[in-house]
Amino acid sequence: MKSLKRLFRPDSIAVIGGGTWCSAVIEQCRKMGFAGDIWPVHPKAEEVAGLPAYRDIEALPFAPDASFIGINRLATIDVVKALSARGAGGAVCFASGFLEAEAEDGEGADLQQRLLEAAGDMPVLGPNCYGFINYLDGALLWPDQHGGQRVEKGVAIVTQSSNIAINLTMQKRALPLAYVVTCGNQAQTGLAEIGEALLEDGRVTVLGLHIEGFGDLRAFEALALKARQLGKQIVALKVGRSAQARAATVSHTASLAGGDAGAGALLARLGIPRLYDLPSFLETLKLMHVVGRLPSTRIATISCSGGEASLSADTAHGRGVSLPALNDRQRTDLRAALGPMVALANPLDYHTYIWRDVDAMTRAFSAMVDPQLAMTLLVVDFPRGDRCDPSDWDCVTQAAVAVRQQTGQPIAIVATLPELLPEDVAEQLLAAGVVPMLGLSEAMSAVEAAGLPLPELAHSLLLPTKSHPDPDLVPEGEAKAWLARFGLRVPRSKPARSVVAARAVAADIGYPVVLKGEGIAHKTEEDAVRLNLTCGQDVSDAAVAMPTDRFLVEEMVTGAVAELLVGVVKDPAHGFVLTLAAGGTLTEIMQDSASVLLPASDAALNTALDSLRIAPLLSGYRGAPPADRAAILRAIRAVEAYVVAEAEGLEEIEINPLLCTPSDAVAADALIRRKDMLR
Repeated sequence: MKSLKRLFRPDSIAVIGGGTWCSAVIEQCRKMGFAGDIWPVHPKAEEVAGLPAYRDIEALPFAPDASFIGINRLATIDVVKALSARGAGGAVCFASGFLEAEAEDGEGADLQQRLLEAAGDMPVLGPNCYGFINYLDGALLWPDQHGGQRVEKGVAIVTQSSNIAINLTMQKRALPLAYVVTCGNQAQTGLAEIGEALLEDGRVTVLGLHIEGFGDLRAFEALALKARQLGKQIVALKVGRSAQARAATVSHTASLAGGDAGAGALLARLGIPRLYDLPSFLETLKLMHVVGRLPSTRIATISCSGGEASLSADTAHGRGVSLPALNDRQRTDLRAALGPMVALANPLDYHTYIWRDVDAMTRAFSAMVDPQLAMTLLVVDFPRGDRCDPSDWDCVTQAAVAVRQQTGQPIAIVATLPELLPEDVAEQLLAAGVVPMLGLSEAMSAVEAAGLPLPELAHSLLLPTKSHPDPDLVPEGEAKAWLARFGLRVPRSKPARSVVAARAVAADIGYPVVLKGEGIAHKTEEDAVRLNLTCGQDVSDAAVAMPTDRFLVEEMVTGAVAELLVGVVKDPAHGFVLTLAAGGTLTEIMQDSASVLLPASDAALNTALDSLRIAPLLSGYRGAPPADRAAILRAIRAVEAYVVAEAEGLEEIEINPLLCTPSDAVAADALIRRKDMLR
């Protein structure tokens, strides 16, 4: 990997161009107290923004560590070439009109290739990006306003959107920003590579990624590994959840997996918590900046209002956050601190009897803190300072800080509404090690994300192969035969090419049997599946009624306690997505699914199975026997083995249903779509 240290932590900055953008870069560095050299480069101007200008790159005193190139796209290529030849540390390409504009400008792709050739080994951000802000050293290759300030340590954020980057610098949440980096269209240097370089700065506590698309999957695997090695955390805001799921041209699997399941599965595999909105993203970064990853999501909340206590409980409901009942020690200490008039519970409404008594509030809050909890949340809304006197709330701030100092346990003050925790109060709390959290919902999302268990890093992903737009449907009998070679248990079956043949085959297999019409993807919808046929006449009648003259006759598998869908879809952006779901007739009704990427660990598969709403059926529901979990896992592993061995040309697999019995797991139906029918 190329070194990005000189670029992001420069001692010298060259600013190429003389327009408003370039002057802004110089001015921002001045405001932030950048201690290094700043060299404007302009072929005609004597000075830029009050600094003497250099005619060209060759005229600079020595090779700059970082360069902001604020000129048109054609001239940018020549400057990049000159910087690379001079041995510069790296450059930000502000100009647009490269590959990202290919749809509007046929020259874009060619210009981007020329840009890459000009750069050689020199790191380049962009093109079409604002650059970066280093708030640790006051180094800004940034051509616009920003809302941040110098810090000694903090979180680093990398985003593919320059406008979102600007907005994030304007936050008033007391979140200390160490770096804000934009990566544009990532012609050379990708988001994951940037993130890895930022994590290596010892002053960076947490890495936040705003992701539109992943790109190099191996780079993200390396990023996750680097974070583990450094003992640091990564938080992601991945957009694209609302994109229409890919059309289920043949199977249910594609619609269940959709376009976003692969992204979620990838982040889960890498141990990167995913948030879905900017406020929750920032609050999670803040929480991890102060206390790191939480050991669980068991919390307590305290407020002086029954309404806030109820709101806390409701906000936690339906999330992976729990509020355990008070233990004996908590009850004893709380009763001593609050007296007999307060009903003790979690969430706790401590009323206002002890308001303004900092010592009493400290005792009560400390009594709630317990080693069984990952965190204690004090729910407090401060009055607006422009119309009210907020000094009466100083007592709760002082008590929270005292509890943090006395117990050493994670403590947060949470405002139910983001605007009801003033920025100066939040900064005071943060300096004392108390997490100031703006918004009750955002706080619960942050706790849920920070408390997710960290999975073991699995084997390298199976990368997607070349996609084929019009794959062929493998006949069910052939599909089952191929999967059976890799260990999948399938019913005894034989094909039949006429109604008479179907009746003869059924007698040979032995009743009861299942009759299926071949060459039909959605057999149930086409009335091409008949179960539990017990005689020859039943077979004949069923065959005549089907819209085909090709059949598959199978043994009837009985005793299933649950039916699963096991499917694999090739996702060009993320690899091969394995989807487990409620099967049979429940697939479309319940939309109950979980996805992982292949190859998958046993832990990931078991977690996916346990997350399904039909999981109680697999475990034995209301006295029914449980399904054979080992047999289910063997069936999944058989599908995985086929995918790994036959990935080239494969587009999709679906087993629906996988009949889960107390002693077996049998693929009642199987579908394969691939381009090379010979496999």
